[in-house]
Amino acid sequence: MKIRNFNWPIWAGLLLSVFAFLSYPLIFVNWAITRDFPWANLLLFAIALALLFVGVRRAFAPGQRRVSKIVAPIVATLSAIAFTLFIFTAFIASRWLPASQGAPQVGQKAPDFTLTDTNNHAASLSSLLAQPINGKPARGALLIFYRGYW
Repeated sequence: MKIRNFNWPIWAGLLLSVFAFLSYPLIFVNWAITRDFPWANLLLFAIALALLFVGVRRAFAPGQRRVSKIVAPIVATLSAIAFTLFIFTAFIASRWLPASQGAPQVGQKAPDFTLTDTNNHAASLSSLLAQPINGKPARGALLIFYRGYW
């Protein structure tokens, strides 16, 4: 009785490419190092590509069943579609967002505003610029905006 070998690299490549596609919006978007450029997802796709390559070569080895020669290209095509959709959404469609027309440009003076600081005191841009620093008038203000609320 001859036992057929299971072609695990092709299925591992498919699962890894699906994980690489779904992990960006669900996991890696939470940190700036992986959100700004999806290097972790591209690394996962590269590993999936290597597994798919091994799996397709294994499926077309002499003595393999016809079913494996049919299923392997279909699985590889599905993984390629996942990679193509990821590249499209991460690098092309994300650039389609319209530019903000009302945002201040670089070098332009920011409009006056009033916000509360961490001690619940009102702080306005004009009051920050009016306070002298070491006896000299302030030349600018550094604003740091935190995402979220603590």
